[in-house]
Amino acid sequence: MQKSSTKIKERNFIARKFIEKRQAELRKLRIFFDSEVPELTANMKTRLFLVWGLLITSGLGLALNLYNLQIVRGPELKKQARRQQMVAVRPFMLRRPVLDRNLHLVAIDRPAYTLYAHPKLFGKSKEYIAKRLASILNKNAGDLEKKFAKQKSGILIASSLPEEIADRIYGLRLDGLDLSKKYSRFYPQQKLFADVVGYVNSDRRGQAGVEYSQEKLLERSSKTLRISRTGNGLLMPNHTPQGFFHDDDLRLQLTIDSRLQRSARTALMKQIKKFNAKRGAVIVMDAWNGAIMAMVSQPTYNPNRYSQADISLFRNWTVADLYEPGSTFKPLNVAIALETGSIQPDDVVNDSGAIKVTDHTIRNAELKSHGNINIAEVLKHSSNVGMVKIIQKLNASTYYGWLERIGLGQRLETDLPSAVASQLKPQEEFINSPIEPATTSFGQGFSITPLQLVQMHGALANGGKLVTPHVVKGLIDSKKQIHDSLNLPKPRQIFSPVTAQTVVEMMEIVVANGTGKAAKIPGYRIAGKTGTAQKASKSGGYRSDARITSFVSILPVELPRYVVLALVDEPKGAHAYGGTVAAPIVKSVMEALISLEKIAPSQPMN
Repeated sequence: MQKSSTKIKERNFIARKFIEKRQAELRKLRIFFDSEVPELTANMKTRLFLVWGLLITSGLGLALNLYNLQIVRGPELKKQARRQQMVAVRPFMLRRPVLDRNLHLVAIDRPAYTLYAHPKLFGKSKEYIAKRLASILNKNAGDLEKKFAKQKSGILIASSLPEEIADRIYGLRLDGLDLSKKYSRFYPQQKLFADVVGYVNSDRRGQAGVEYSQEKLLERSSKTLRISRTGNGLLMPNHTPQGFFHDDDLRLQLTIDSRLQRSARTALMKQIKKFNAKRGAVIVMDAWNGAIMAMVSQPTYNPNRYSQADISLFRNWTVADLYEPGSTFKPLNVAIALETGSIQPDDVVNDSGAIKVTDHTIRNAELKSHGNINIAEVLKHSSNVGMVKIIQKLNASTYYGWLERIGLGQRLETDLPSAVASQLKPQEEFINSPIEPATTSFGQGFSITPLQLVQMHGALANGGKLVTPHVVKGLIDSKKQIHDSLNLPKPRQIFSPVTAQTVVEMMEIVVANGTGKAAKIPGYRIAGKTGTAQKASKSGGYRSDARITSFVSILPVELPRYVVLALVDEPKGAHAYGGTVAAPIVKSVMEALISLEKIAPSQPMN
């Protein structure tokens, strides 16, 4: 214990001596500064003041800049940062497929590949690679070698290659070949639906048919969203909203029946070839609802190779071209006269073969006269004189009003693009010129589209209602449920059911033993009307070397439902008439229609 106390005392003594020594040194240092360097201390104070002032100024500058960045320009800089950090993305969505009424595929998106060659990267000889590619691409190996020799990289070899060809090229495992994948529109039925469906161009935009008119239904909806990206521009998928890449199973269904479409095209092409005609068309419509079951024209094009086609073929002329319907319009004039009470079904008119209207003489075709004939026989013989006398029983103003009522001078409402308005003379000119009602009575002096004529005959077939012709049924899902069906105008009653049926039964005589005998089908009651109209000349009047032949039919007579129209433009030959050129086409189409729709044979006529 004593030893420990002694050690503590020693340590305290040493510490005290050390402290005293340091204090003495500090006293000497203070004396030195106070006596030796008074001016240095003043300079140091000045410098310290300057440094302090500089620091304060810099701090204030930083504070002001921070205020400007955070408060004044803050919102703008925040937006700019968001623009740099975010990117607007709209995902690639396949175009919806198109189906016919029986769900057969008409149009679909499929992968297509473009093949590029890079000779500098070839692992084999150019000759070897050219031979291997030539066998797959059906090209000449020598031509491929020449291409390889022109440049070292980026040589386009083939485009729009289907997936099966691309797989075979992949299977070669050759260096220096590059296949670029994209999606293109494919039409498996090629020319069959071109007039209705149209085509999609390289920018994936519809250019004709329903591909154009129904763009909104065919394009799957996808929202444009803003997604974060990294500093090097890569998207950050972790921030993608759930369901962003959602796809649907909806497909666009048409009212067209591909089987009937094929039958119509075959029959049309046969007659066009036989009579060396310029062009032709066939339309089949269900008059109960306006659904177009077939619509073909010839010549046409392959939408898979639209770039090689004549651009004039992209316009469906049954919707976009006007013509004078001729005698196929006579049943509609008879319906107008019956509906207004101007004539009765059993009335008789005298057909002397010619009739004078002001300073014009109107004659029957082939200058025939038929004597006293009833209204049905006027249609049977396609009497121009008889029709003029029927229409002369109407007041011209009343007649004009009825022509407007059935749609003349108006544009047909349809879901096909490029529809044009029919043409009718101005009311004042029509009423004040007796020749206008006279020529209109037998289908000349005005013009309509073929589809509009089908619509008007549909009013005779369905009890007097004007329906809207259409080719689109709507979007259909995998459970065959219809979505987004077209909102069609309500049918408009123009003729009474009695008048409509009376005219249809009159038209039956045309097929039974009149000018439409070529359309007769044993066991079925068919109504029809032939037409052989001169074509109007651009310089005025009519061309003597050109006519358009047509035949329109309604079946079955006892319960009318279907309208079939065939037109053949500028057939050649002395015997080229509606009854010889167009009626056989309609017969073939009706035979196919009867089979497909299982139309029962008619009961024998009383």
